[in-house]
Amino acid sequence: MLAYTYVEQGKFELREKPRPRLKDARDAIVRVTLGSICTSDLHIKHGSVPRAVPGITVGHEMVGIVEETGDAVRNVKPGDRVAVNVETFCGECFFCRHGYVNNCTDPDGGWALGCRIDGGQAEYVRVPHADQGLTRIPDGVSDEQALFVGDILATGFWAARISEITPEDTVLIIGAGPTGICSLLCTMLKHPRRIIVCEKSPERIRFVREHYLDVLVTTPEECLAFVHAHSDHGGADVVMEVAGARDTFQLAWQCARPNAVVTVVAMYDEPQILPLPDMYGKNLTFKTGGVDGCDCAEILRLIEAGKIDTTPLITHRFPLSRIEEAYRLFENREDGVIKVAIG
Repeated sequence: MLAYTYVEQGKFELREKPRPRLKDARDAIVRVTLGSICTSDLHIKHGSVPRAVPGITVGHEMVGIVEETGDAVRNVKPGDRVAVNVETFCGECFFCRHGYVNNCTDPDGGWALGCRIDGGQAEYVRVPHADQGLTRIPDGVSDEQALFVGDILATGFWAARISEITPEDTVLIIGAGPTGICSLLCTMLKHPRRIIVCEKSPERIRFVREHYLDVLVTTPEECLAFVHAHSDHGGADVVMEVAGARDTFQLAWQCARPNAVVTVVAMYDEPQILPLPDMYGKNLTFKTGGVDGCDCAEILRLIEAGKIDTTPLITHRFPLSRIEEAYRLFENREDGVIKVAIG
């Protein structure tokens, strides 16, 4: 089969590989019908994910059809259309039982697919712990509608859930990339008083204004003053930092009102500074970490009910044979790209 492979730092390559086989009774083999490229894939390419293993097939955003299951798999069967969770998790350890599946202590736990084991930018993928990592897609939901359920949409849903958003709140979302938009969609489900999106890209600002008419938009240079002018208590009640740029962490806590919640969704390429003397007295609550993708079934129900729609994020489509071209477009942010569907 064709599989897009992490060769070495700075180099991915489309290669022929053997089709995956079951290794454990809890495994499933999924035929990938649609996948996507994530910014985390670029982090691997550029050496920002030390745990990534050269030689693995990359990719962790995908949907597909179950081809084969191990004897211990109960929740899915061959022929089922499924969304694949970015995380693999056993469902039995301390962290899984408490809903912190990103911290699963199983050897394959956490972000394994497309990082430590072969992922889904390929024709087939082996999914460990399939009963936890695969969610059946309702008949009325298309592959494109379900494509982001297991990763960036789960991330946005998790971020909104832990941010303690109330109807009285002003919520600031820093970054209108794909994960930022998913965080926005999930924040909208909480019906806060107002939502402000901070973004520097003119194309992404245009996208937000075209699709989400009630959302206020500002730029990083104007953000602090804009938030103060459009909030009730000297800053945002909730800040989601989804950009991960050089100065966006500082911007996040500066735009927060005293006693606010700052949720860090972004993945950074370098360490961030926590200037405690400067923020003394703001009494901020910081929430950080990787997505705990345990809400996929609920997200799919919301998509089926028409309450979440991420299909506008898919701006470009390529077959797997042209994935190199898709990566160039996505990495260089050409032609107004937001997300690319591969399949």
